[in-house]
Amino acid sequence: MDMKIQIFTFLFLMLGPFKIVGPFAKITRAADPALTRKIALHSILYASAALLLAAFMGRMIISRYGIPIPILGISGGIILFLVALLAIINQFTPSPTQEDVVIKPTLSMAINPLAFPTIVTPYGIAAVIIFLSMYPEPKDRLYIAVVVLSIMALNLIIMLITRYIYKFLAIFLSILGAILGIVQVALGLLVIYNQLKILLAF
Repeated sequence: MDMKIQIFTFLFLMLGPFKIVGPFAKITRAADPALTRKIALHSILYASAALLLAAFMGRMIISRYGIPIPILGISGGIILFLVALLAIINQFTPSPTQEDVVIKPTLSMAINPLAFPTIVTPYGIAAVIIFLSMYPEPKDRLYIAVVVLSIMALNLIIMLITRYIYKFLAIFLSILGAILGIVQVALGLLVIYNQLKILLAF
């Protein structure tokens, strides 16, 4: 499979809107439209800044250890595979019943729990760092940056329209996330397989 398609698919699944809609709708249920927009915009700004910082620091630290690219690729494949597998398993795990509590929205919620850990997850950060390490060419890094920023922009748009089409959006993203989750499991195994071949060829 083309490298660019793999990168886009993995990052879209790990940083995209699938896991954001529910928490955002819950946080902003009692918020007025102006506060809702502020929370959405601030959360994306915080998330984007955090990804930029993590990418810079992570890439610098990894380069100092001199970890071979195939090892990084295998590590990334394992992370992607396990995250996707866990997401699929959780779909069949009954959620505990909770009271329908209305949360008092504040702008600080844009940082926690929305930007961290809902939008920017530990495995999302790991994926960005690993891809930047695996593809060090400037044009590849530029592509990764464009993909990440495009996903952040999509997240913002989805959050801004969530209150208007929440029911449809939640169902659609759940179905699409389940389908793409299976694809991610297979792609994670494919990455591991390809990098093992490269490693064993040395």
